[in-house]
Amino acid sequence: MRLSVLATPDLPVATSVFWVHHGTRLAGGDVTYLNQYVLVRIGRAFGACAFEAGSLEPEVCAELSGRPVADLLRGPAPVRLAALDAYLGQARPHSEDPRAERLTLPYGTPEERAVARDRAIAGLLPEPEGRRIALIGVVNPLVAAIRERGGECLPCDLNLRRTQWGDPVSPDMEEVLAEADAVVATGMTLGNGTFDRILERCRDRGVPLVLYAQSGSAVARAFLGSGVTAVSAEPFPFSQFSAEPTHLYRYREGTDE
Repeated sequence: MRLSVLATPDLPVATSVFWVHHGTRLAGGDVTYLNQYVLVRIGRAFGACAFEAGSLEPEVCAELSGRPVADLLRGPAPVRLAALDAYLGQARPHSEDPRAERLTLPYGTPEERAVARDRAIAGLLPEPEGRRIALIGVVNPLVAAIRERGGECLPCDLNLRRTQWGDPVSPDMEEVLAEADAVVATGMTLGNGTFDRILERCRDRGVPLVLYAQSGSAVARAFLGSGVTAVSAEPFPFSQFSAEPTHLYRYREGTDE
């Protein structure tokens, strides 16, 4: 991603930079999801990026809070994505984007909210029945939601080896990208260096690409219609951090301004 925003004069200050280390084990599962996020606040917007353990130190919070956004855009990749996400989210909030379909996730348990969220994501897939759907970044409720819509899920993840139902999870992104009729990828790919390859392969093969983005939700939106077919954008605070109703925003290619 080219950070042409650096050429913009009078960039704002990042009011705060903070770090969240979050663990979740859903009922009925045997996997504890361990996620680290770096978050940046600019004005009314929060930007976020999940990152692999050990790739960023918490000292960045003290070092970068209160610094100009331009400084953050020269930092480590997760910080750059979170800062750009906040900048774009402040410039154009999802709630004010006429292309966005706002969905309210219900008050409920972690399991109830995860199922509602992941059904909403799977609902962005065009005609999934009988098709092979690569899932890059595995969460079990999303595997289930793809199957509910009749798709054959091809799960891929760097950390998980099996789904809740014992299905093997490939560590090789190229393997599932070569076989898939459509691809669903997490917004974390925007921050870990894999998104460009996913986008390239989907363009080359002419297959739909859906991004489900807590990480970089406003950045993911910028690729809509340029190789990305649809986006589920879920800005911070994320569904797993609350039992109260929260919103996600669905975008589809071809939706008019």
